[in-house]
Amino acid sequence: MAEPIEEAEKEEIRQTKEDAVETSHELIKDQVTRLTEDEMGDLTAALLHAMGDRARVTPKGPARGVDVLASPDGLGLEQPRIKAEVKHRPKSAMGAQDIRSFLGGLREGDRGLSIGTGGVTKDARYEADRANVPCTLLDLDDLVRLVVQHSEAFDVDGRALGPLVRIDWPAE
Repeated sequence: MAEPIEEAEKEEIRQTKEDAVETSHELIKDQVTRLTEDEMGDLTAALLHAMGDRARVTPKGPARGVDVLASPDGLGLEQPRIKAEVKHRPKSAMGAQDIRSFLGGLREGDRGLSIGTGGVTKDARYEADRANVPCTLLDLDDLVRLVVQHSEAFDVDGRALGPLVRIDWPAE
């Protein structure tokens, strides 16, 4: 029978695991930051698809801030319709005006998802919280957590955008 692990050793293992997870998170953030604007739209669509919706990147042009459209049917005919906007500006936080503009294009039955890789200001969060249409804001940390959580369900194209390797860790 294996000897029991000492408390000090348990703490060292816990800290090592925590450090590894944090380092991994930072490396994935760097990988996402290097994506192009178009690839960010593809990553968002892949994430929404992995989470159970059918998603497609909208054509370039005056889309009223909608970069990705997701819904149960993939056409936006069935509710809930998720309209996603991606602000891939790593050095610039998404502000209240960005959110007001995005919310102005949402209608009844829509759900908004706004991703700001440069962060999200407190005022932007306030605007989203008080909106008549549900709107979720994600910063880079939130996005990376969701990508990691759902990465095994990504399709081939989604996996190609940011290949991840699963690391196994012994159970306690």
